[in-house]
Amino acid sequence: MTLHLNLFIIDTGHHEASWRLPESDPLSHLDIAYHQRIAQIAERAKFDSVFLADSPAQFGDPGRRPSGRIEPTILLTALAAVTSRIGLIATASTTYNEPFNLARRFSSLDHVSGGRAGWNIVTTAGDDAARNFGLDAQPAHVQRYERAAEFVEVSKKLWDSWEDDAIVADKASGVHALKDKVHPINHVGRFFSVQGPLNAPRSPQGHPLLVQAGSSEDGKDFAAKHAEAVFTAQQTLEDAIAFYQDVKRRAVAFGRDPDHVKILPGLVPVIGSTEAEALAAEEELDRLIAPEYARANLAKLLKVPAERLDLDRPLPDDLPTEEEIEGAKSRYTLIVELARRENLTVRQLIGRLGGGRGHKTFAGTPEQVADTIEHWYRSGAADGFNIMPAVLPSGLEVFADQVLPILRARGLFRTEYTGTTLREHYGLPRPANQFELVAV
Repeated sequence: MTLHLNLFIIDTGHHEASWRLPESDPLSHLDIAYHQRIAQIAERAKFDSVFLADSPAQFGDPGRRPSGRIEPTILLTALAAVTSRIGLIATASTTYNEPFNLARRFSSLDHVSGGRAGWNIVTTAGDDAARNFGLDAQPAHVQRYERAAEFVEVSKKLWDSWEDDAIVADKASGVHALKDKVHPINHVGRFFSVQGPLNAPRSPQGHPLLVQAGSSEDGKDFAAKHAEAVFTAQQTLEDAIAFYQDVKRRAVAFGRDPDHVKILPGLVPVIGSTEAEALAAEEELDRLIAPEYARANLAKLLKVPAERLDLDRPLPDDLPTEEEIEGAKSRYTLIVELARRENLTVRQLIGRLGGGRGHKTFAGTPEQVADTIEHWYRSGAADGFNIMPAVLPSGLEVFADQVLPILRARGLFRTEYTGTTLREHYGLPRPANQFELVAV
């Protein structure tokens, strides 16, 4: 068994100041050829998949960093045209979509790519998104997850609504598909009423790979019941091990094979030929952070006025509790605990978050990065990693050229793809069709 590696692509890199470096193209977030080049580098390096985040609201302050986004399933279709093996994962919200449209979109991506599609299921925190859809505020956290659970249930029914052998394309008889193998789903639930069937045959993977990224109690239950890969933010090895064991245990309680739930913590590597060189590169990026903008973002996440966050003092003592947060509960707790544990000032916390928004950042040599990855993997903290280069594409190129050879020499990462679908890369089975099971 070897590591699974996903590449998280975000414009010029995950450090919020990466676009200000001389090497960076500040318009790359709208450049199809740029994204295609990155996907091709990742495929040559034999990554399992690439991943695009998304939100149904403006991403950050457009005055301060690249914030426009091409809709990810459209962008991944362009990446599918210039790659042949690497998986293609897109974020889409269950709160601000409908199951039929989204199930069709991901089924289409799976067909177009030959079985390489994945869906990162999010419930979307924040009132900004709600106001784009006629709501005054975001639905409650519990309600968002209840809707998400039914959304996934409906999507699976739609993906299964055509049996695998429904299409016969018999020219002689004039029969293209066997109608008794194409099923209305007739779903009526709390949130959705959907007749079906899907207006697309079952795709190569049966279902796109299901990914989830929430780490709240509701999020962990949802991941354990539905997800096949989990992207998570963990700052310490101890917390990562606890999370890993917790989600796997919950998966068993839901009657699932825990090996079919892959846990991938985020890692933001800054790599140099020496440790001093890596630290200097990290410090250069941190110096380019606009502190007032970053403070405003932090205040919004913490639900406090920005003027209460003194840049050169620790966080206030009287912050809201996690129970009072209706947005990204787990990320809120991670950030507050990081600041308290390391006694960081607001300025220092902003620097830590500027690189990875709560994901683990690590500056070091290729050997040190490989050591960290191996240690977490062998300690039972991860099945692989969500690699988030601070700067793109250079950070990916260095990781591919200098870190991966070390991991391969240690027998920890593939030298070639052995399958053609994303599920095969992750060692996951193709799901049985629930309508065929009923027929038996």
